[in-house]
Amino acid sequence: MDIELIEIRDFLKIHHPFDLLPEEALETLPKAIEVRYARRGTVLFEPGEENKFLWVVRTGAIETLDPDGNLLARLSEGECFGVRAIMRGVAVNRCEAIEDSLLYLLPVEEFNNLRDNHPQFAFFFAPLGGERLRSAQAHSKGGTNEDMGLVSTKVRDMIRRAGPVTIAPTVSIQEAAGVMSKEGVSCLLITDQDKIVGIVTDKDLRNRVVAKGYDIARPLSDIMTANPICIDAEDYLFDAMLLMSQKNIRHLPVIDGGQTTGVITNTNIVQKQSTSMVFLVGDIYKRETIEGLQEVVKQVPTMVMNLVNGGATAHNIGHVVSTVTDAIARRLLQMAEEKLGTAPIPYAWIVMGSEARHEQTALSDQDNGIILDDSYDEATHGDYFRTLAKFVCDGLNACGYVYCPGDVMATNDKWRVTLHGWKSYFSRWIDTPEPEALMLSSIFFDMRALHGDESLYEELRKYVIEKSTGNRIFLSFMAGNALSHQPPLGFFKNFVLIRGGEHNHTFDLKHNGVVPIIDLARTYSLDVGLSEINTEDRLKAAVEQKVISQDGANDLLDALEFISITRLRHQAKQIQNGEKADNFMAPENMSHFERNHLKDAFNVVKTMQSALASAYT
Repeated sequence: MDIELIEIRDFLKIHHPFDLLPEEALETLPKAIEVRYARRGTVLFEPGEENKFLWVVRTGAIETLDPDGNLLARLSEGECFGVRAIMRGVAVNRCEAIEDSLLYLLPVEEFNNLRDNHPQFAFFFAPLGGERLRSAQAHSKGGTNEDMGLVSTKVRDMIRRAGPVTIAPTVSIQEAAGVMSKEGVSCLLITDQDKIVGIVTDKDLRNRVVAKGYDIARPLSDIMTANPICIDAEDYLFDAMLLMSQKNIRHLPVIDGGQTTGVITNTNIVQKQSTSMVFLVGDIYKRETIEGLQEVVKQVPTMVMNLVNGGATAHNIGHVVSTVTDAIARRLLQMAEEKLGTAPIPYAWIVMGSEARHEQTALSDQDNGIILDDSYDEATHGDYFRTLAKFVCDGLNACGYVYCPGDVMATNDKWRVTLHGWKSYFSRWIDTPEPEALMLSSIFFDMRALHGDESLYEELRKYVIEKSTGNRIFLSFMAGNALSHQPPLGFFKNFVLIRGGEHNHTFDLKHNGVVPIIDLARTYSLDVGLSEINTEDRLKAAVEQKVISQDGANDLLDALEFISITRLRHQAKQIQNGEKADNFMAPENMSHFERNHLKDAFNVVKTMQSALASAYT
């Protein structure tokens, strides 16, 4: 191969999507390339003309304009154009060199041959940004077989016995213990007329019978856990792990076609992952001191890094990290109540923001509050709840969940009020959507009850939904607020970077990447009164309510996943290097693959923001 062909090959192999091609394809490709020089002002093709090439910019710059002369794109080194003209048979737009440019021209026959033989190359030129993002996510997933086990193994694949060991609720505790010993199992499913009505584990026998000297002649129904939580056989092992962690259980009955087929235990999880979130959460509830909780929390960054490297989705990782945070807060609340005694009146501890949405990716600042029963009396009850709030918030801070910079915490008297007080807040924010109200709405509309009397939260949630649903004035202001966070993508599809300061020449993947999608989903949710809080759940529910199209939601979901997982990989790399994880990414530290598909993702967000602006403002 002569020097000119080698130069073409080496250039293409470092630019996306040619970097997806195998070595043998790259070796033969340069011979098919035509090299053309275009002086500034040269029109390469006009609307209506036939285009016979995929054009690649080697040096210089090209502008694409629509038939009315509106600028659509500006292309620079390594970027392709002419694809739509190939797909449609004739050019729709006008392409012109705005600098002296050197161009590589790939004949349409060779272009189609590459698309036919290399799916990863073909998907790059799919007409919709969402399709390219779906391809990108499939292409970029990695991890070892062991790492991928939790996200690729179905629950049904982990059932080892021919069927579960079942027993009637009327059988005595002693007889049941004998069955467990004979069968070598750690739990029994209690059934009545082939329907599961309860579960008894070896832990139940220890804690509820032996430790308390309970009469072993009594029936199992006395000590069983009634109506146990179950999982479907078609769910993934990851879903089982998440459910067991959130509910702090170690045995999970499996349902297949309405029939109980077996039980998943924490041992099954350990077979697929050496450091299990199930054990991590279980360990949290065993700790008796703040120092003990700190030891457990230190494992979170490593857990996140392992999940990222193992190929878990950003959606799943968000649920995992948020579940650990929930467990820490719940344990602190338990410790506070053990220290202070039972609460004098009903209350609900609430969390806001990414924790409420189950979208945390790392240790972050805390956002919380308390809904107090309307029977609250400051003189009688004030000291108790002030002390409880201080204990929990101080404990969270000590564990790495730092105090909220905006003081949105239960220690602030403003966010520790009665149910009536919370209703008054939301009524004012919705009826008078001033800038501060909109800022607070963005926080408090993502709320979830974590501990205590959840009926207080449910009543507040119902009130807020009724108040905000279809409120066009409020929704207009919320839409305008949602548009305040713009993706870091310029008019010519180049990255808009931070200039100066600590994060010079980077862009913020959180506030300019993930947050705009969260804002869009929240606005759709408020429009039709959805109860969902998680961003993915909101978008899916919005489709069912016909607030957003299926294609639009799919593209946003793919954009959210790609931006989020890119952010997580960036943070995992920082953790591996012993650095503090952040959200700021420099383009020069990204591959061509990441750069191109992040542009796709940001472009999807900009398109959907334009649609939101048209619909609501």
